[in-house]
Amino acid sequence: MSTFAASLARALADGGRAVVVAIAHGQGSVPREPGAWMIVTAHAQAGTIGGGHLEHEATKLAREAIGGTMPPATWLVRFPLAARLGQCCGGVATIAFAVVDAADGWLDVAQACERTSADFALVHRLGADRDPAQRLVVTADDSRGTLGDDALDSAAVIAARARLAPGGTTGLADVAGASLFLHVVRADRFDVVLFGNGHVGRALVLVLAALPCRVRWIDERESDFPPDPPANVEVVASDAPADEVADAPRGAYVVVTTHNHALDFAIVERALERDDFAYVGLIGSASKRAQLGRRLVQRGVGEAALARVTCPIGATSGLASKEPGAIAVGTVAEMLAIREKRASVGVKHGVRHRG
Repeated sequence: MSTFAASLARALADGGRAVVVAIAHGQGSVPREPGAWMIVTAHAQAGTIGGGHLEHEATKLAREAIGGTMPPATWLVRFPLAARLGQCCGGVATIAFAVVDAADGWLDVAQACERTSADFALVHRLGADRDPAQRLVVTADDSRGTLGDDALDSAAVIAARARLAPGGTTGLADVAGASLFLHVVRADRFDVVLFGNGHVGRALVLVLAALPCRVRWIDERESDFPPDPPANVEVVASDAPADEVADAPRGAYVVVTTHNHALDFAIVERALERDDFAYVGLIGSASKRAQLGRRLVQRGVGEAALARVTCPIGATSGLASKEPGAIAVGTVAEMLAIREKRASVGVKHGVRHRG
């Protein structure tokens, strides 16, 4: 799945002008949360603000802005979902539209943030003229661009960094007499290290292709990898898969689904030598889990370490099916549940921030 800055850069390269469409505020039941985005060009679209009539109408307005009408660089439209669009959720979504030209230099900073998994805030001055567009990109220790006034820039950076703090969200604000849209873009990508390219491994890759993650897909059997894996997947053909554990990123989700029980156990043992993975999952059954436990206890692995292993994978999702696709869906659901829980208590990249 593409990230915000990468999608925007690609859109600008293809079309020269794009519109960022983002949820600025939601009241009641709305399709997506504040900060959800899509990138619209004259002929393409990336991302989503929830689909349905809301997304259709927002896309139409964005393309009208590209095609010749001249609204400000950034403006808001309020959508009462039931009254205006006939959507049964019935809330009110306030959508921000921002026209972006290829010449906007702050995009390099946003892309650098995404490459290093750093959060950033894109600050738009509402109602400002398109030429020059008045916006800032703000990180924890840097900023780029301008809102047209030095004093306003300084105040906006402070406001944006407050939004970037834990618990901060996208939203609208009046800062130093100016109306701003502060779009917080979180580093939502996560790392999955997947061992095994059999039926379940292939199904997992297809499910993970729809999520903001980076997947390292490892197996001995080079010929069994598909010729065209998803864009977010790196294929690693290795004669010693267990050795690849050492290079796995901190905070990664490790899933073991190889064709060989001995290899499965060796990979899990290596994974438990580290304590910085978010998830260690092993395909199998309750009896395989018991066999793993006996073997690792004999090797001196303690009960606390063994408790970090999820086996069978996907079981906590409630799905009983052993179809590869069902196992994949259940396993990804487990990982996403852990990811949401970790985010809620301030865990990032394998580090727990203690309050």
